[in-house]
Amino acid sequence: MGRILSRYVSREVVIPFLLGLLIFTFILFTARILKLVELVVNRGVPLLQIIKIFLYVTPAFFEVTVPMAFLLSLLWGFGRLSADREITALKSCGISLYQMALPVGIFTLFVLGGTFLLTLYVRPWSNTALKQVFFEVTKTRATAGFKEKTFNDDFEGLVIYAEEIQPPGTLLRGVMIADSRDPQSKNTLFARNGVVLTNEDSHSLTLRLLEGTMHSAESSGKGYQTTNFSVYDVTLNLASAFAEAKKPTRDPQDMPLAELQRTIQQKQAARVGYNSELVELHRRFALPFSCVVFSLIALPLSTQSTRTLRSHGFATSLGIIFAYYLLLTVGETLGRKGVLPAALSLWLPNIILGSVGILLFQGAARETQFFPAFSWWGRTRLIPSPLAQITK
Repeated sequence: MGRILSRYVSREVVIPFLLGLLIFTFILFTARILKLVELVVNRGVPLLQIIKIFLYVTPAFFEVTVPMAFLLSLLWGFGRLSADREITALKSCGISLYQMALPVGIFTLFVLGGTFLLTLYVRPWSNTALKQVFFEVTKTRATAGFKEKTFNDDFEGLVIYAEEIQPPGTLLRGVMIADSRDPQSKNTLFARNGVVLTNEDSHSLTLRLLEGTMHSAESSGKGYQTTNFSVYDVTLNLASAFAEAKKPTRDPQDMPLAELQRTIQQKQAARVGYNSELVELHRRFALPFSCVVFSLIALPLSTQSTRTLRSHGFATSLGIIFAYYLLLTVGETLGRKGVLPAALSLWLPNIILGSVGILLFQGAARETQFFPAFSWWGRTRLIPSPLAQITK
């Protein structure tokens, strides 16, 4: 009986989980679709690199959508069992809520382990790989954008002209640059040669001019200066030439777990603020436990006798998800500002909603009159026992 029940309950939960994962991930990915289409149409980014970008973005979405889909699957699956009175039939056979929760607990452990894998290892790796792909795309598009005997204005505040460009596009001859990035003065540079240099570590692009002259004119028109140089570096702003290129910073969410812990220890020893790193560390451990919290809330709610639960499952899951991530966002903000300790602020949603879930689960296991108090749930009511009907 136990194996049959486990297989039956698992089938009712797994299918809505996969469907919910697909729906929630697609909703979050919709905002990215237009940007990816713009990369293909306007920037000429190869399809292979677009696929890489999609794959590297997906783990960040899964980190959020897996717990969401898990909550929806419990509300939807057990809501169907409750609406068809199968929960009542199981209880009449002597099967308690704790026995029905056993396959859910096993499923929760699998989802919990997968979410831990995403938050601790996969997402930091994918974030780093995503920035590397953007840098490669930007570098390729920027150097490919240089054309002989053409004024190139892709970089904000710079107009670049080259008399000759030698393959693969990194060596320029007869270079002229009009630099208007400084509002106080405008510079015009002439150089015999120019070399495009890339720094893989800092993800920056530099145009190194060799053997040239710089003419500087003040905006007020009162000053003019000429300077000869043998080497002059012009940093190219990739973000202005390619909107998707982010500032090359090493954010806490990009760090592997070991590096994140090492950074916290180093800043601790140097007495430097490390709230952002500490918040990120606790977030990676607190977020997976949302699956446990959701199971504690969804299981007792979905096992109540109601015929409207199945249709309300999606709306209810959105309400619970909104409450959880609202608390999580508030906790992250308070933790980064140092208003609350990072451990407390990040575990606050789990503590609050987990406590509610434990009360709900205990009430459902004892079949008390605790649940009809939630009028927002709809027409939820306990089925009167046959003995109560006879006494009437």
